[in-house]
Amino acid sequence: MDWTLVQSFLAVAEEGSLSAAARRLGMTQPSIGRHVKLLEEALGVTLFTRAARGLALTETGESLLGPARDMLAASNRLSLVAEGQSERLSGTVRVTASEIVSHHHLPRIFAAIRMQEPDIQLELVPSDTTENLLFREADIAIRMYRPTQLDVITRHVGDMSVGLYAAKSYIARKGRLTRPEEVWDHDFIGFDKSDLIIRFFREMNLDVDRNFFPVRTDSQPVYWEMVRAGAGIGAMQTILGDADPALEKLHVAIPIPPMQVWLTAPEILRHNPRMRRVFDLLTAELMLVTDAK
Repeated sequence: MDWTLVQSFLAVAEEGSLSAAARRLGMTQPSIGRHVKLLEEALGVTLFTRAARGLALTETGESLLGPARDMLAASNRLSLVAEGQSERLSGTVRVTASEIVSHHHLPRIFAAIRMQEPDIQLELVPSDTTENLLFREADIAIRMYRPTQLDVITRHVGDMSVGLYAAKSYIARKGRLTRPEEVWDHDFIGFDKSDLIIRFFREMNLDVDRNFFPVRTDSQPVYWEMVRAGAGIGAMQTILGDADPALEKLHVAIPIPPMQVWLTAPEILRHNPRMRRVFDLLTAELMLVTDAK
C-alpha cells in the first residue's frame, strides 16, 4: 500500500475537508481527492461521506483511523532513528517557539547561528500551540514551561522576568495603577480561550472571570499591540517592555512569576551532530536574553 495515500487519508480525517488537508500537506485539493479514491479502491471500502461542512468518516473509516495513526507513528520513528545516525553538520533543523519569542528574539539568533554554521538550514515555526516533536512537527522546541513529554531531552536555559505595562496614552486617560486593590478601576487585556491570566488573578485572591477583561485575544503579538495602543494593561517580558518608549512599567505590589525558558528535542536526536550543534547554539544565544546571562 502506498504510504502517501494513508497520509492523505489521515489528513482529511483529522482536518474534515479536502482543502484543509491539502493545505496541511502542501498539496493540491485534486491530488488529495485522488489519493482518497485510490485508497478506497485498493481497500474496497468507502472511507468518507459528504457532510454539511466537508467530509465525515464512515464507520469503516473510523475503524481504520487507529491503524493509520500507528503507521504514521512508525514512519516518524523510522525517520527519527535515521536522523539520529546522521554525522553531517549540514541539512535542515526545524525550530518552533511562541509567536513573541519567534518575532522578537529568534531572527537575531538565527542570523548568529547562520554566521557560525552556514551549511545548516533553519526553519522557524511560530506557534503558541504545542507541536509534537516525536511526530517531526519540529526538531527543537523553545518552551516557556518545563516539557513533560516522554522520550525528549530538555535543558532549562534561564528565566525571563515579566512586568505589568501600560501605554502612556492609557495612563493619561485612566491614571496609574499603584496598588493591587485598584485593579477593579482599570482595564486589563486578557486571553480569549486560554484561562492562564484568569488563574493568575485568582492565585492573588482576585476572583475574576473573562468578563473582567474588556479586550481579549489569544494572539500574543496582537495582545502586545493592544497594550501599546492603550487598550489596557498587560504583562510582558521586561526585556521587551522596558525597551518600548511608548510604554511605562507599573510598579505595583502584584507578584508576577518569571517565564521559564526550556529547550527540548527528541531524545533519539541527542547524537545527531547537526541537531546537537543548533541545540547548543540556541542555548547560548537564549542565555543572553534571560537571567542566565
